[in-house]
Amino acid sequence: MTKADIVSEISKNTGIDKTTVLNTVESFMEIVKGSLAQGENVYLRGFGSFVIKKRAQKTARNISKNTTIIIPEHNIPSFKPAKTFLNDVK
Repeated sequence: MTKADIVSEISKNTGIDKTTVLNTVESFMEIVKGSLAQGENVYLRGFGSFVIKKRAQKTARNISKNTTIIIPEHNIPSFKPAKTFLNDVK
């Protein structure tokens, strides 16, 4: 399912025009991205949590050049589904 499919479904179910729904969905995604960029987790009860995970510094190898590189510590976004969401999918 794509973003366009989601917008169409919401528009069909609620009767709201697609442009308004698209703006709402885009705004939601921007707010989630902005919160995660600032280091704040986003919790949606019954759906799941968008959280920041910290990856430790590690050593890796570039096998084509046969060199060792150091990957610095960094943060990555992650999604953890709620238990009710997992049960519904199962």
